[in-house]
Amino acid sequence: MDAGIFLIQCLNALQHGLLLFLVASGLTLIFGIMGIINLAHGSFYMIGAYMAFALGPLVERWTGGGFAATLLLCVLLAALLGYLLEAAFFSYLYRRDHLQQVLMTYGLILVFEEVRSLLVGNDVHGVPMPGWLSGTVSLGGVMTYPVYRLFISAVGIGVALLLYWVITRTRLGMMVRAGASNREMIGSLGIDINRLYRIVFAAGVALAALAGTIAAPVSSVYPGMGHGVLIVCFVVVVIGGIGSIRGAFLAAMLVGAVETFGQVLFPAAAGVLVYLLMALILLCKPEGLFKQG
Repeated sequence: MDAGIFLIQCLNALQHGLLLFLVASGLTLIFGIMGIINLAHGSFYMIGAYMAFALGPLVERWTGGGFAATLLLCVLLAALLGYLLEAAFFSYLYRRDHLQQVLMTYGLILVFEEVRSLLVGNDVHGVPMPGWLSGTVSLGGVMTYPVYRLFISAVGIGVALLLYWVITRTRLGMMVRAGASNREMIGSLGIDINRLYRIVFAAGVALAALAGTIAAPVSSVYPGMGHGVLIVCFVVVVIGGIGSIRGAFLAAMLVGAVETFGQVLFPAAAGVLVYLLMALILLCKPEGLFKQG
């Protein structure tokens, strides 16, 4: 592998890892902090992609706004969906066992897939890339790299920094960490833990939908696209440590690198390498790379 191809694969690994982090960070908030095994989290990624496909032309026609306006609308609608879903369904699962959580969230997967089929059908769709991000940058010689993939990486880094600041430096983050440690105690201090969890769940759904929205122009939009992402993101959460945003970030980078370089260097075993990585890390650190926080 020459230097130019190695550089491109490094950029691909970075972009893939940061996209995984966007989805996994939402799963970390819901699974790690709230204690909900949410099998429907991949569906929120799919919903974000389908909203980019369905709402993009409407936003441009009605408002004249482009990709940025579509992205903002998709994230806001996903956050609203998450807020309503938590109030209607997930709020009843906190004191239930994991089997009931799995059954209900699997049922939501079936509902989302059926609604998606009724609204947009079962075809594969493409989402046009915004014109201002459709170019390439030179890497020297004849090597170039798409600007849009750099944009995905920039969004991932920005979200990672924002999440770290919110969790570690703000009053909201302090309440989230306290609520994850002792739900009853934070309620006795006068904080509405139900409303807090509702906000956290909405944020988790919005992060997954954001990932689906920005991934749509490079991965296309198709039925069941959230299933594979969900499995890998659970691996990321387990490797990083349950409830740790820092851990999810580092684990997503590791998984992104292993998947990207594995497909190039060991294509026959690429699908196994991530799970080998998880097994090796858990043998050394059964709690994951970081503890909650």
